[in-house]
Order: sequence, then C-alpha cells, then structure tokens
Amino acid sequence: MARRTSTSDPSPTPPATETTRPTVIALANQKGGVAKTTSVASLGAALAELGKRVLLVDLDPQACLTFSLGVDPDTVERSIHDVLTAGVPLDEVALTTDDGMDLVPSAIELAGAEAMLLSRPGREYVLRTALEAGDTAYDVVLLDCSPSLGVLTLNALTAADGLIIPMPCEMLSHRGVGQLLDTVGDVQKILNRDLEVWGILPTLYDGRSNHSREVLADVGARYDLPVLEPPIPKTVRFAEAPAVGRAILATARSSKGAQAYREVAQSLLPRL
Repeated sequence: MARRTSTSDPSPTPPATETTRPTVIALANQKGGVAKTTSVASLGAALAELGKRVLLVDLDPQACLTFSLGVDPDTVERSIHDVLTAGVPLDEVALTTDDGMDLVPSAIELAGAEAMLLSRPGREYVLRTALEAGDTAYDVVLLDCSPSLGVLTLNALTAADGLIIPMPCEMLSHRGVGQLLDTVGDVQKILNRDLEVWGILPTLYDGRSNHSREVLADVGARYDLPVLEPPIPKTVRFAEAPAVGRAILATARSSKGAQAYREVAQSLLPRL
C-alpha cells in the first residue's frame, strides 16, 4: 500500500492513502477431477512468473491445493476455516510458498464451516468481506472452490470479479457446466452483479483423440462463452508435481502443460 508524503507546509493536510484492490478470480466446477486445483496452482505460478503478487485461497475441505503446494493440512495452525467462522484476518493465515505465491491453506475443519455459516446473516458475503478487509499488496487472488455448489462456492462467486470454469474435454462434463451456469446466473441477479464469466478452460486435452477435439470445438458455441487458449494437455507431469509440493512450472518447466498455463496466464493480464 503506497502513501503520498506530505509537503513542508506548516499546516499540511493528512496524507492521502492510495489502495489497490486485487482482481479476484474463482475457479469452479462442481464436478470433481476436472484439474481445478492444478489450474489454480499453475495459473498462480505463471502469474507470479509475470511479476504479479498472487494469493491463493483453498476453499476445499479436502485441502488438495494446500497439500500440492507443500503444506501439510494436518499441521497448519490456522486455515481458511478460521477466516470464515471466527473472523481471523487473511494476512494472519497466509503462508508463503516456494513458488512465489502466498497461500491461505485449508484443513479438514472446513467441512463443518457450511453448517456454521448457514445460520449467519449475509453468509454468502463472509469471504468477500474478509478479502476487502485484507492486505492490498496482492494483484490477483485465485479461489480454489470445492467440488459442490454449497455455501463455500457461493462465497467464492460472491467475492469474485471473474469466473474461470475448468472443464475436461469429455462430453459428460457438459452437464456440470450447465448446472454451474444456472447458479452463476442466480448469483449475478442477487449477490454479485459484477461477476463475469471469463471463459471455459479446457483441461485434460488429448489432441490425438477425435472426441477431445469435437468437445473442444463444441463447448464454446454450446454455452456462448469464450474458450481460453491453448487447451491444457493431459500429461503425467501434473500428477508428479504435488509429490514435491510444487506447481508444474517448477517441476517440469519446459513441459507442454507448463507452457500452456503460461500462455493462458498471459492472456488474462489485460483483465487484471
């Protein structure tokens, strides 16, 4: 947070404060196994490579993002659960990762947060309030949503400026996208009129498969949404990265998967 310094005037006015609000991006799909967590970690690392100050927030009780970035969910003292249910500030929870990003970790206790939030007035705004009260040092916040359309995901959509929908290039994945877009429409009408769907991110793409190519060609027209490019290829390198607690951009820098995420991150820069 930058501050203007006062002049030598004997009766200076109080210094003005300049604040910058980070761009908040939710990655959501209620279907599991769509490379959502991989996309959050990889896009975050790619944006950090581009000089952006990045905060990742793990909103999944399974804590896959937390684990994949080298943090043991069973040993964290505070997590996003404490932010949502006890009002602990985000900057007291955030950890620095080896990939140059900060992380608000998750833990198994988050599984009980939905029930705790249900009776709270304005429960969908809890995360948004925490982000607005938090550190303004970040350029972008990436939200890794749980594979459901419950209160935690509604919190993410209410807090977000943009939504990216990771979707495997498989025909059965279409149905989940339609259900998510119905929820997004409700959120835009009631909770967050500024939410924009930035596009579908094709994942697990096999360019040798006719089926993958057909799905990729169909998905944008079916939902009248942008399709982020290039599609993220299917590769074993993504499975190897969490084993060492790093994003693929660190473990396999020159791989096709790492390069694809770099190109997608580059395409997002004008929106940040």
